[in-house]
Amino acid sequence: MSAAAETVSLAKAAAKGRRLRWPHYLLIASGLLVLLSLVRVIDDADPVTSSGTVSASLRLAVPIFLAGLGGLWSERSGVINIGLEGMMILGTWTGAWAGYQWGPWIGVLAGIIGGALGGLLHAIATVSFGVDHIVSGVAINILGLGLTQFLAGLIFDKGEAKALGGGPRQSPPVDPINTLTLPVLSGGKIGGWDSPDWLGSLERHHWFLVSDLAGIVRGLTSDMSLLTLVALLLIPLSFAVLWKTPFGLRIRSCGEDPYAAESLGVHVYRMKYAAVIISGGFSGLAGAFLVTVAAPLYQDGQTNGRGFIGLAAMIFGNWRPGGLAAGSLLFGYTDAMNVRGGGQSVHALLLFVAVLLIGVAIWQGFRATRLRPEVVTDLGRRELRGAYAGAALSLVAAAALLVWFMMSEIVPGELVSFTPHLTTLLVLALASQRLRMPAANGLRYRRGEAR
Repeated sequence: MSAAAETVSLAKAAAKGRRLRWPHYLLIASGLLVLLSLVRVIDDADPVTSSGTVSASLRLAVPIFLAGLGGLWSERSGVINIGLEGMMILGTWTGAWAGYQWGPWIGVLAGIIGGALGGLLHAIATVSFGVDHIVSGVAINILGLGLTQFLAGLIFDKGEAKALGGGPRQSPPVDPINTLTLPVLSGGKIGGWDSPDWLGSLERHHWFLVSDLAGIVRGLTSDMSLLTLVALLLIPLSFAVLWKTPFGLRIRSCGEDPYAAESLGVHVYRMKYAAVIISGGFSGLAGAFLVTVAAPLYQDGQTNGRGFIGLAAMIFGNWRPGGLAAGSLLFGYTDAMNVRGGGQSVHALLLFVAVLLIGVAIWQGFRATRLRPEVVTDLGRRELRGAYAGAALSLVAAAALLVWFMMSEIVPGELVSFTPHLTTLLVLALASQRLRMPAANGLRYRRGEAR
C-alpha cells in the first residue's frame, strides 16, 4: 500500500474512531456540570447555575436556534442564506400584526408565513435568476428592515392599533403563549393542590453539584412556554427528516452535488425552493417567538442580530441540528449572563473558559501525536501544523484569562454586554478546523449545464 493510500485509510479509521456516541455526550455534559459547580463555589457566583439563569438561557437560545435551523435547511440544499435576520424581522412584524388581533397562535402562523415569503424571494433570486447568494441575503435584510418600519408606521400608528398602544416603532401588546411547569419537582398545580417545589428547596441550599443539578433541572421544567417545547421537538424532527427520509436525502444531495442528483432524477430546482422556503418559515417562527414569548409586542430592532448569531451557531454545529442546538444554548447562556448576575457571573466564566481552553490544547496536542510521521503527506503536515498552532493559541488564551481572573473581582459592564459576540468569535475560531460545509454550498446551478 502506498503512503498516500495508507494516510487516507488511517484518516478514515481515525474519523470513525472519533465519532461520539450518547455515552460520550453524557460524559462530556457531566464533566461540564462538575466544572461549572466548582467555578460557582470558587467565585461564589450562584447565578452561574441558578434556575433563573437556565430558564433565561433557554428563552434566549430558542430564537437563535430557530434562525440557525432555517440556515441549516437552506445550506443543506446548497443555498447560502445570510438573509435570516431579514426573514426574522418579517416574522416579528407579521406575528405581532396577526397576534394582537386574533391571538398568539395565529400570530405564530402569520410569522411563519411572513418568513417563508422572505425565503421564497431569496429562492427566486438565487435559484431561478442565479443572483449571488450573499448579495440576495443582504438585500433581504435591508428589505425586511425597511418594509417593517414602513408598515409599522402605516398600520400601528393609527386607528384601533394606536388606541391599543401601537405606534410607529411598536405594535399593540400580544397575549403571551401559555407556559408549563412540571408538578411535584418544580411546584405547579395538580388539580386544585399546590405541589411542593422540591428542586427549588435543593437549589437554595447551594450545595456543591446537587444544588447546581437541581437549579438546571428546575430551570428546564418551570414556566416553559409551549412554543419553546415545540422548538425543542424540532431538533429530532429535523434530523429525522433530513437524514432518514427520501425527501431529506434529495435536499442534501442538492447541496453536495446537484448535477449528480439531477442525473438520478431529482428535481433540483424544486428541492432548493422547498428548502429555502422552509428556511424562511423557521426564521419567521424565530421572529414570532420574540413577539409571543420573549416580549409581548413587536418593536423596531427587536431581533438585535440574532439571525447572524443563528448563522454562527449553525456553522459551529457543523450543519447538524444537534450541534446547532448546543451552539445556540452556548450563545443563549452567555447572553443570559447580561441579565442574571452581570459582571460577577461573567468573572466566574473566565475561569471556566480558561480550563476548557487548557482541555482543548491537550486534545489538539494528543491529536497531533496520533499522526504517524512515516505516512504524513502534505495534507497531513498542514493538519499537524494546524493542531500545534491551535494548541499553542489555546494555551496563550487560557493563560490570559487566568491572569484576568486572578487580577480582578468583577468584569466591567461594557465587556459583559459584549460577551455573546466575543463567544461567537472564540467558538468559531476554535471549531474551524473540524467544520465541513456542503460541497456545493453557494455554487450556481443550471439544469443540464456541463460542469
